[in-house]
Amino acid sequence: MVGKRKDYLSWDEYFMAVALLSGQRSKDPNTQVGACVANSQNKIVGVGYNGFPWGCSDDELPWDREGNFLDTKYPYVCHAELNAVLNSITADLRDSRIYVVLFPCNECTKVIIQSGIQEIIYLSDKYKDTDLVRASKIMLDQARIPYRRFVPERKSILLSFYS
Repeated sequence: MVGKRKDYLSWDEYFMAVALLSGQRSKDPNTQVGACVANSQNKIVGVGYNGFPWGCSDDELPWDREGNFLDTKYPYVCHAELNAVLNSITADLRDSRIYVVLFPCNECTKVIIQSGIQEIIYLSDKYKDTDLVRASKIMLDQARIPYRRFVPERKSILLSFYS
């Protein structure tokens, strides 16, 4: 008798991999962030990546990180979390969780809280010492929304277009 495979992806691995893959759609030369929203039935209901709003040219707007504010990407880029919520196939995200490559900034945290998402699973917290992330954690703690770091059990997942 043949048993089931033992090396299949856990739900956390699966959804974080989708977030990482979504981030590969970003045209940002420095940071590729993806997000994946999964509901309580483990169905993907939204994905997103960091990029400019629809109709705004990623060839004309700046990708710079430094300089005058209007000459940088910061006033124009929509973060992955915002896009995942806006791209959701449902308006009701209560009892959902969001998988994100980077811990959400304060603005995305507001969107996450207001959308009804009930848990954040993040891969990296590299900006944990910034006021933006500190503010995020203050709001999440007050709203009693848990967040946890995803600690992968495997180093990588190889995808191939050829079998």
